[in-house]
Amino acid sequence: MAVELASTAYMLLCTALVQLMTPGLAFFYGGLVSDKSVLTMMMQSFVSMGVASIIWYTVGFSLCFGESVGFFGNPTTYFGMMGVNVNEPLMREGKVFIDYIPGLLFVAYQGMFAVITPALMTGAFADRFRFKPYLLFLSIWLLVVYAPWCHWVWGGGWLAEWGVWDFAGGIVVHITAGFSALASLLVVGKRPADAKDLDAPHNVPFVALGTALLWFGWFGFNGGSALASSSTAVAAAVNSEIAG
Repeated sequence: MAVELASTAYMLLCTALVQLMTPGLAFFYGGLVSDKSVLTMMMQSFVSMGVASIIWYTVGFSLCFGESVGFFGNPTTYFGMMGVNVNEPLMREGKVFIDYIPGLLFVAYQGMFAVITPALMTGAFADRFRFKPYLLFLSIWLLVVYAPWCHWVWGGGWLAEWGVWDFAGGIVVHITAGFSALASLLVVGKRPADAKDLDAPHNVPFVALGTALLWFGWFGFNGGSALASSSTAVAAAVNSEIAG
């Protein structure tokens, strides 16, 4: 199938909306913590936009959507965006893998999910992670946790072959981030005993702004998961408003 202009324009907009969710998350979490922690909290979200993007466009996308090699995606299938075209749909093993939109656009859209997913965990271990260890944790987590799960569910891996269907990241994004956040707490432990004053949010308007940006971006997160300008996208967007 050829690239559709309507679907391409729609997915470009959805990509931008999902990108907006990460700054929204930074404001949301930043407003919830104390004024002593707001800079670190917000930077943990913003830095994910840079680090995760570098990993994604070099090897991350290929690990997620490359040809299956055992339980994992082949890191050489799309390494460094090799074989990804801006004018044609994404191809894999000689067949169209994602239809209606350019392959590079699909890479960019899925990259927004890879950016925000590790940032979701930062709210769980607020005030307990130094910045440099967080960068290391972020990089390793994307390669060791996110990439395999993404391939298993969305990249045609063994879970997809079993019939597991995840429309907009309930498994790949939210379950992986949730359980990983819980696991990280088992390592970093509780907050210091003298941290009782950290429970109160220091900036409620930040929280409201973050909520608004996340809600606005959610239309691209869910509606864009249809990967085309279609009735499925309409249903997903309307359901996002109703559920929101």
